Amino acid sequence: MSLGTARAPVDRAAGPVPPATRAARPGWRDPRLWVGVLLVVVSVVAGARLLAAADDTVSVWAVSTDAGPGSQLTADDLVAHRVRFADADQLAGYFTVDDELPADLRLLRGVGAGELLPRAALGAADTAPDTVELPVAVDADQVPGSVRAGSVVDVYLRDPSARSEASDPVLAQATVVDAPALEDGFGTVTGRRQLVVAVPAGDASAFLAALGRIENPVLTVVRWS
Repeated sequence: MSLGTARAPVDRAAGPVPPATRAARPGWRDPRLWVGVLLVVVSVVAGARLLAAADDTVSVWAVSTDAGPGSQLTADDLVAHRVRFADADQLAGYFTVDDELPADLRLLRGVGAGELLPRAALGAADTAPDTVELPVAVDADQVPGSVRAGSVVDVYLRDPSARSEASDPVLAQATVVDAPALEDGFGTVTGRRQLVVAVPAGDASAFLAALGRIENPVLTVVRWS
């Protein structure tokens, strides 16, 4: 008789083990699916509205280069800028990119590079001032070195013998047509820089008359930026 380890009897009466059940995917009729879709749609719409409300800027036209009275602007002279206006009435004074620009209008006053194009600065071609080209000789230290053709400048006239200083420019918002460098032309000899500016004919006459009344006039040029 051998002594072995006794084995536990097998319970043959136990039934088969049932298969494991897996979670079924919700069908399209499952209300949980539609609730999830609705939440996603609401989130997207709300986010889009928040972004639209945050960007309340408007695209308006600005000039890309300096331009003076009488100048006619073309599409090449304009660039779109996005601007936020605190008041809707302010926007009405400028041209948006959706506005059709009139083709026969000219500038009634000078505008500087980067300045928004105001409606009030434009007028009909027949109302724009007749311009003439006026040469102005200025001491080199009285004119900014950045002045070039296309710049818009103010010219001040001063009488050294007078005690009071002139407060208003004798030429306002004049467009520089030509601005040779100091080393070109007569500037190397006289130390003065010549500018040719386009101004209304009446302003040119008034400038020459004022210049003739002063024995040793001093001119100073201020460039618009």
